[in-house]
This record gives sequence, C-alpha cells and structure tokens, in this order.
Amino acid sequence: MVAAFRYAASLPNGGDLTELDQLKRRGFITLLGGAAATWPLAARAQQPAMPVVGFLRSTSADASADLITALRRGLTEAGYIEGRNIAIEYRWAESRDERLPALAAELVRRQCALIIAGGDAAAHAAKAATMTIPIVFAIGDDPIEVGLAPRLNQPGGNITGISFYNGAELESKQLALLHEAVPKAVVIGVLVNPTMTAAQSQERNALAAARALGLQVFIVNAGSAGDVDPAFATLAQRRVEALLIVGNALFTGQRDRLVALAERYALPAMYSLREFVASGGMMSYGGSLTDAYRQVGVYASRIAW
Repeated sequence: MVAAFRYAASLPNGGDLTELDQLKRRGFITLLGGAAATWPLAARAQQPAMPVVGFLRSTSADASADLITALRRGLTEAGYIEGRNIAIEYRWAESRDERLPALAAELVRRQCALIIAGGDAAAHAAKAATMTIPIVFAIGDDPIEVGLAPRLNQPGGNITGISFYNGAELESKQLALLHEAVPKAVVIGVLVNPTMTAAQSQERNALAAARALGLQVFIVNAGSAGDVDPAFATLAQRRVEALLIVGNALFTGQRDRLVALAERYALPAMYSLREFVASGGMMSYGGSLTDAYRQVGVYASRIAW
C-alpha cells in the first residue's frame, strides 16, 4: 500500500515558495506487508490481557514528543488506548546510538508483544536482538538497501514497517530546489550522519546532483549531538553559502537546534521533513514524519494482538 504526501516549503519571513510548490511535489510512504499473516496465531494467544509494546528510538523523549502523540493517535484509531488496553515501554538512546543494542535487549527481556523501532539504527538494533518478537519500523531509507528486508511486498521473518523514502531521487530534488531558492549560492554544504547505513549513498547522491547543477559540495559529518556545533563552525570556515541536511533520526531529534544554528550562521537550508519547517526552518522536500508514526500505530495494532 502506497500513500502520497506533499512536502512543506516556506521562507523565514512567512512567504511561500509558490513556484517551487508547483514543482515535483512527490514522495512515498510505503508499508511493508505480509508479516501480519505469517506470524502464528498461537503466539498472539499467549499475550497477556493488556499487551505490552516496546518503543525504541535514538533520540530523547522530549525531542520525539510529537511522534509519540502521532503514534498514540494511530493506536487510538485502531481501538487501543495507552494505559487502558495497551501498555508501552519506552527506551530512548538520548542521541547515543551505541546504547541501542542494550536497550533493545531490555525490551526483549520484558517480553514485549511487539517492538516499534524509530529510525534506521533502532530498527537494526531491534532486528539483532530478536528473531521472534514482531518488529515494526519507521525509517526514511530504502529497507532493502539498508539491509532490513529482502523485498518490499513480503519482507519475511519478524520485521516489517513503514519507509518514508528519502532516497537518491528525493535528495536530487532537494538540492535542485535549494539551488532554485538560492541561485547565487555556488558552494553547498551537506550535513551527513556517518554512523548511518545510508550515509555513503546520501553522499554519492548529493555529489552527483551537485555535479549536474554545476555546484560545489562540501560534506560535513555529525555522528552525535556533540558533533553538531563543530560541524556548523566548519561550514562557516569553508564559506558555505547554503546547506542541505539529509534525513536521519539524529538530525530529526536535533531539529530545533539545527534550525537555530542555520539561522545563526545565516545559512539558507533545505531539510528532509516538514517538521523542520514547523520548527522554523526555511524549506523542506519530503514527507511528514508525524503522519508516518500515526500509520505505524495503525499498522502495529494489526500484527501482534
């Protein structure tokens, strides 16, 4: 099942990018199907009266409050209300992805009926922790490319989920729209999280798109929250004139900070999700993360109980 969505685009002064808004507003949220039918009914029958769902994400609870609200909305649409007929165990890595394997193991020991994994790193940690508990992920990458599933229509095993694609075509359009918005900018910075599975392909995509547009690209890495301020200082030293921030859970969790830094350094910035624009960012081309998490709630309720 595929659902289309529109990207968010706005300028700091409140104006709209009306011409850009008419361009190529296309992206996809893909739900990976088939797993719900393959998990045995006996496993569902053994679950307690109030199912316990595990939730795992790289960021902090405060940084993901809107996502949890959306998740609960999706569960409510399916008839499940936290504290009434479902319990949720939350585990937050606080922007330290190295903590995710241990946190995933805690959820397995808790004998959760299902684990919801937010982001690429969390999904991989959950997959490594269990081969029996159903896992529903929400990621911005191609699940086949990052090694979470062998195919889209029947992912097999105990893992399925939703992907709001931020792949090669999308990154190319992001850079093209940024160039249209800031045509005099020649040197474009690209902020990448090198710890992510998709980081190398994101760099390749940005470099290829820049060459096609006749632009210079400067890649800056930020693999943790502590790397963000130094990354922007480096961008300033290299006299970067505009910035593309690619999608990943770390950057989404740091979105208010990233938007504030882009404003401090006077860097016109393109983001991967509309939530950055809601935080005051200049423009985005991509999907709605909150809508993806709402769909995760609906989808998860069909699987484990």
